[in-house]
Amino acid sequence: MSRRKTERLLNLVICLLATRRPLSAEQIRQAVPGYDRDGDEAFQRMFERDKNELREIGIPIDVVRDPWEDEPGYRIERQSYELPEITLEADEAAVLGLAAQVWQRASLAEAASGALLKLRAGGVATDETIGAGALELRLDTRDPAFPALWDAVRDRRLVRFDYRSAGSESVRSRTVEPWGVVSRRGRWYLAGFDRGRDAPRAFRLSRITGQVATVGRPGSVEVPPGVDLRAMVGFPEEPVEGRTAVIRVREGACEGLRQLSTAVRVGSDGWDEVDLGFTDPERLAGWMASLGADVEVVEPPDAREAVIRRLKGALA
Repeated sequence: MSRRKTERLLNLVICLLATRRPLSAEQIRQAVPGYDRDGDEAFQRMFERDKNELREIGIPIDVVRDPWEDEPGYRIERQSYELPEITLEADEAAVLGLAAQVWQRASLAEAASGALLKLRAGGVATDETIGAGALELRLDTRDPAFPALWDAVRDRRLVRFDYRSAGSESVRSRTVEPWGVVSRRGRWYLAGFDRGRDAPRAFRLSRITGQVATVGRPGSVEVPPGVDLRAMVGFPEEPVEGRTAVIRVREGACEGLRQLSTAVRVGSDGWDEVDLGFTDPERLAGWMASLGADVEVVEPPDAREAVIRRLKGALA
């Protein structure tokens, strides 16, 4: 199954699970990425195939016929979809946890979030408990350095990379013994021993520039017993400061983005300008990059640079 189809099916499931009321086929077409650009006949064929495939794998899609509506509505009842409580042994849970981390490299978090955002922007009431994290995959591994570092941790090999420190434009080469790759608040970090500083350090993957090079033979790195990778990355929660991005939006495009903005200023050159609240420039960059040529981040500079890095990575 192609990634595009997988994302479309995932978005359809999220859409039908999150809605508080049955949705018509047209509402689903507008809310689910992957349907909105197809013609009427192509959409109907694709929608029917997708419903059949989901039902074949055991996902119950209910058809609700309202006497006051011309078209039937669709939804998934959470009670019939959710699994019963599962009890796992410690070793079974560990294996499943590792498998989940690998699977989450598919980077479907933004697809899941996007489906809910489109529903809410379109005025469809959604289940807030789902939006709070029941379906959102919080691990986003689009950082180009992730695959090489993941392999280096697995193979216990030394790595070397160029790194841009926080709040600085200077880039320095780092040689690190990788102990683990950890996710915190949707961002990925490498935890390990920095040979240049002769001390344990954590490195945010989005600040790694260029290629990650492996040095030496597999098995040459030893992870100290009892090391707490989560503590190295600073897992205790701290208040997140809200910020505002200024974004140019092509006239007539990105209605969902406009609905979520705190201010919209109509332009005279075919572009409008909106103010959008955000906390994480990397997450903002992922969303803006997915909108392609219809948006341009004006400020702040770190958010703008994050979008540029994403687009350059996609081009490369």
